[in-house]
Amino acid sequence: MTTDTPARLLTLLSLLQTPREWPGGELAERLGVSRRTVRRDIDRLRELGYPVQATKGADGGYRLVAGKAMPPLVLDDEEAVAIAVGLRAGAGHAVEGVDEASVRALAKLEQVLPSRLRHRVATLQAAVTPLTHGDGPGIAPETLTVMASAVAGRERLRFAYRAGDGTGSRRLTEPYRLVSAGRRWYLVAYDVDRADWRTFRVDRVSEPFATGTRFAPRELPTGSAAEYLRRSMQRRNDSYEMVVAFDAPAETVAARLPGWLGPPEAVDGGSCVLRATVSDSVEWTAVRLAMLGLDFRVREPEELVRCVRELGARLVRAAAVGEERKEREGKEGG
Repeated sequence: MTTDTPARLLTLLSLLQTPREWPGGELAERLGVSRRTVRRDIDRLRELGYPVQATKGADGGYRLVAGKAMPPLVLDDEEAVAIAVGLRAGAGHAVEGVDEASVRALAKLEQVLPSRLRHRVATLQAAVTPLTHGDGPGIAPETLTVMASAVAGRERLRFAYRAGDGTGSRRLTEPYRLVSAGRRWYLVAYDVDRADWRTFRVDRVSEPFATGTRFAPRELPTGSAAEYLRRSMQRRNDSYEMVVAFDAPAETVAARLPGWLGPPEAVDGGSCVLRATVSDSVEWTAVRLAMLGLDFRVREPEELVRCVRELGARLVRAAAVGEERKEREGKEGG
């Protein structure tokens, strides 16, 4: 029997977070208490903000349902390790959908993980080799979590930085946001020594260190970190302007594109045009456009037009080879 009420409540909460309905009798048996005690504990959880729903019947069941606010989450050891490993794997590359919020979640989780579980996470990640890797440069998850924690805590951040030409420098910054841009992570921050805003490619950052010195957030000139990054890319020599027309409504295209590209402009109810600054290779951009599952026409630049044309021809040839093989096998079988 569990006599420690806080410990019993945590155990009960862990059970209820499993997506199923728990009969009162089974909960009482698991906890080693009476059904009456289970009912009292359920009331305590409701007072703490957990939306526990009860069903009527001979045995009466309980389940945790979606509420207006997210109460604290309780994870067992295996669940915590699994989530941390998954977030670390995604954070290593700028995977769409694994944005700053996911990195902040990883930073919070790793901060509270006991050392024994941190060791298990590191051991698992070191032992597992994925079949495929992201096309972007690899980033140590620890680098992202330190930076995300500094962003959330409004702490000044020091790090070593290697520019595109190989020049190294030390930077003291007031980090504003992490932005996932296609295959890369960028940090938008105020550079204290240069007294100006800057963007930093995270794969070129090393030795990040949160100083513990708090700062009052400054107003970003563009109001949006994604917009600031987009404008910053426009000023770089390794970027290019892309103009693509889509035979689909603007809202449909926007839902399938990463937000940092900016919104497409509606032409009419069934078509739109995207104008964006891109720093990825034209080959990757061509593949990314083809993967949207929408009809499109590249207007600019000419290099991207040629690349899309060559990619289309290559895919047509690949499909033709497959059809020829099926036809040949059909004749041999007959």
